Amino acid sequence: MIKAPQNRWESVRSNANQTRWNCKTIAASCCRIAASTILVFWCAALSAQNFRVPTPQDLNSQTNSSTNTQAVQPTQSAATDSLSPTTSAKPTLSADQLVLHRGQEFEKQGRWGDALALYQRAVKKHPTNRKIAQRRNIARLHYDLDRRYSDSGYLKTLRTANGSTALQVYADVLTKVQSYYVEKPNWQSLVNHGAASLEIALYDKAFQQHNAKKIDAAKLQNAIKSIRHTLRSFPVSNRNDAYVVASSISRTMNEQLGISIQSSVYEFISGAVVALDPYSSFLTGTQYSETMSLIEGNFVGLGVELKTGKSALNIIDVLDNGSAQRAGLVGGDKIVSVEGKTVESLGSEVAADMLRGPENSYIILTIERKNGSKHRLRLQRKRVEIQSVDRVQMVDRQNGVGYIRITNFQKTTPRDFDNALWKLHRQGMRSLIVDVRSNPGGLLDASVAIANKFVSKGVIVSTRGRNTLEDFTYNAKLAGTWRVPLIVLIDENSASASEIFAAAVSENRRGTIVGTQSYGKGSVQGIFPLNVSGGGIRLTTSKFYSPRGIAISSRGVKPHIEVQTTLKPSELNRAKRDQDAVLKTAMRLAVRNMQTSRTPSQ
Repeated sequence: MIKAPQNRWESVRSNANQTRWNCKTIAASCCRIAASTILVFWCAALSAQNFRVPTPQDLNSQTNSSTNTQAVQPTQSAATDSLSPTTSAKPTLSADQLVLHRGQEFEKQGRWGDALALYQRAVKKHPTNRKIAQRRNIARLHYDLDRRYSDSGYLKTLRTANGSTALQVYADVLTKVQSYYVEKPNWQSLVNHGAASLEIALYDKAFQQHNAKKIDAAKLQNAIKSIRHTLRSFPVSNRNDAYVVASSISRTMNEQLGISIQSSVYEFISGAVVALDPYSSFLTGTQYSETMSLIEGNFVGLGVELKTGKSALNIIDVLDNGSAQRAGLVGGDKIVSVEGKTVESLGSEVAADMLRGPENSYIILTIERKNGSKHRLRLQRKRVEIQSVDRVQMVDRQNGVGYIRITNFQKTTPRDFDNALWKLHRQGMRSLIVDVRSNPGGLLDASVAIANKFVSKGVIVSTRGRNTLEDFTYNAKLAGTWRVPLIVLIDENSASASEIFAAAVSENRRGTIVGTQSYGKGSVQGIFPLNVSGGGIRLTTSKFYSPRGIAISSRGVKPHIEVQTTLKPSELNRAKRDQDAVLKTAMRLAVRNMQTSRTPSQ
């Protein structure tokens, strides 16, 4: 699922598609992205009806500006503020027109990440506006292209692969889509999106450079005509048709422009998966490794939580025992150069990606402190554990109110949550608040395991897919159930696995839900490796339903007690307790619940 942009643990917290990812491996069901990042990800599925292959005229105003500008990781403020009228906008513009106006400004600046975040948010508010949906589609293709061509691992794949290998990967992707995707695929839409991705790439400076070509304008126009002629001449109705058309177009681009077959084929691969829905995506080898690391709960890096900016990587926080902490870095510091090159010249996404590398390797950074002083540091990349249970405390010792915050659901979450429960129990916990605000999701199994600690009987969640192997009902198990009064905090950025947990608590009458209505991401993704290329694809394989059989998708979970907050998700960890209206309400309710020993009726 696509998500509102948020902070990132180096490159791990960000998904290339800004996806709120829900993943599923063969070994364990999971529902998470982004992703990217981060991610990221949001709304209704793409369809052939609301997408057309953009014309060169559509692309010229965008690609010319994007060729010199790396995509910038969208920030929470950008995604939020961009929905408000700008000083240059006419006051008579409607809300959806304001979105398109602001989006055009981002596109002209080559800020495809910000444009994508804006359109994704707007699609949810204006689901029938086809123009916004179309701009979202095009922005995502641009954003994905920028990410791929700033990924050294992907570029190595292009150099070492050949056309035959790339076509094998494409065939593998099409087979997996046919076998596992939650709905019957629209093969024409998959090919149209692939062709659109290729057209955008042909105009892109980075794509041209890595294909050792400065494409002549007249030849480019003829190549575009060839692509569209092929699409008109060969309707696509099945997997084999899709393969034949992509193969034909890729060979034509090689003959007319000298573009390697594999470069064109990979655009068809990426575009095809984008065509399915906002939560499915192609993963380069690097992105696949990052995704699996996040599932496992660890990664190799410096241990810094970042928020990208135009000229710096802003450090929001540092992980315990990471290289950054040992070097004395703190929240508020800025990374202004990486390996002697400024973040502004590299582009924030490229700079952030450079923080990754082999375990025990070194990287040189220039850090700017809050007082303006700059320091050059040499840091070693180490394996860092990601803490999904990051706040465990007694928020009201007198009344025995405990508090646990879960930032995402990963393999280590049930173990860490158990440790947190026993820690609070030893401190006299008599009531518990579990905070999953701004939690984008994670492993389905981890979410079910957490719900199982409180729900003693009944259904926790059920999944249904086109493939019957995806149909499953998860029932509560009595063993190990905690009977402590429970309150769960949610907000509009609580998604997927977070919503599974909240819905299980709510519909089984096990606790009180406080906050604002959740995101409404109700599908399960599977992570499938592409053995030939070393990358993978994330596919939506099923949809999940609450204990009462209600689809979470586009609905979300409604709180029993609605409380608005003005705090941004990135500020919640640092918020003082007396500024957090949702937590204050939950604390008062916890005391009252202990006095009455009741949870709300449905």
